[in-house]
Amino acid sequence: MNLTYLSLTVRLSNQGKYSKIGLCVNFHKSRLTHLATGLRQISMRILMVSKACLVGAYQTKLEEIARHKDVTLLVVVPPVWRDPAGDVYLERINTQGYELVVDPIRFNGQFHLHYYPRLKQHITAFQPDILHMDEEPYNLATWLAVRQAAAAGAKTLFFSWQNIQRRYPFPFSWLEQRVLAQVDYAIMGNAAAVEVWQAKGYSGPGRVIPQFGVNPALFQPPAGRDPGRTFTIGSTGRRLVPEKGLDLLLRAAARLPGTWQLQIAGEGPARRSLEKLAETLGIAGRVHFDGVIPSEQMAAYLGQLDVLVVPSRTLPNWKEQFGRVLIEAMACEVAVVGSDSGEIPNVIGPAGLVFPEEDVDALEQHLLRLMQTPALRQELGQAGRQRVLAQYTQAQIAAQTVAVYQELMAS
Repeated sequence: MNLTYLSLTVRLSNQGKYSKIGLCVNFHKSRLTHLATGLRQISMRILMVSKACLVGAYQTKLEEIARHKDVTLLVVVPPVWRDPAGDVYLERINTQGYELVVDPIRFNGQFHLHYYPRLKQHITAFQPDILHMDEEPYNLATWLAVRQAAAAGAKTLFFSWQNIQRRYPFPFSWLEQRVLAQVDYAIMGNAAAVEVWQAKGYSGPGRVIPQFGVNPALFQPPAGRDPGRTFTIGSTGRRLVPEKGLDLLLRAAARLPGTWQLQIAGEGPARRSLEKLAETLGIAGRVHFDGVIPSEQMAAYLGQLDVLVVPSRTLPNWKEQFGRVLIEAMACEVAVVGSDSGEIPNVIGPAGLVFPEEDVDALEQHLLRLMQTPALRQELGQAGRQRVLAQYTQAQIAAQTVAVYQELMAS
């Protein structure tokens, strides 16, 4: 009789400690594939590595992934990321249903060189079916993780926002090519990233899924807005840098008649020049620089706005990859205006207003129209929330991500 052996491993988790119970069963070869497929449908062990998930609001995607009964999720994050705009510390806010492990990283703040020295230990202990590396493929962290996970028999995938084809010097070019040749799947945050990685030689399966969606229970319209209050324009982000185009917003706002105010969130090297420009334009008293807004306060911050503006400009080495604040504002029924840089028009769709990059006149006209037409603001705000509910909730992003896991397990 033609028999084979299948070794089943039951893995138990108890406060981060993993144990194994071995079981050996005889099966006909003809039944082995069918049984293995069934097991994969029942249980998938996912190890995700993500410094982005330091942010509490982003962790709601992890909770949504963990809600899927076929997923056991372990997420590794650093205690802090030394971002150029300011240190990002772990916000332990949404951690139900999965295990969050905090590990230090080496070369913290160096995007290409950082890595997790204890990741191999987690792979050995957890024995994942899939390693989800929430990093670009040209980073040292990604190459090491993919190599270690593949050696342990796990399938691997990376996430990329890269929407401009860049050439990196050695050794990063070599790391990139090794990852592209070895990885089993690629998730891209925008359509342009697909073209970039195909041009760079990636020929494996892939799918376009934004990195994070929005929790509509958290990002929702405020209970009421005072119709007689000052018309409030806003711009939010972590970094105040030239490519975000806030100088364009200041120039457009300075032309508006009547009473208005501008709230700018974020910190960065462009802040001082923006403050000086506001003074030169004679609007310094109407422009408020609010610093970096913690993620748990962002919904309330957006709720005070009448319109959110993302006036990004494309540079030779950068164009807007998504504009997550757009969907957060749309979920709060705030009208949105964006330039046509990168992915912005695709995110806004018919639920907001788009203007050509660098066109101050067009931006001014959009702001004036929204300022003078409260009904239009309301119409766009409602359309924006419906667009988010239809396409950009954390539950939908999580479901699409789990579908990728299932596809990988079935391949």
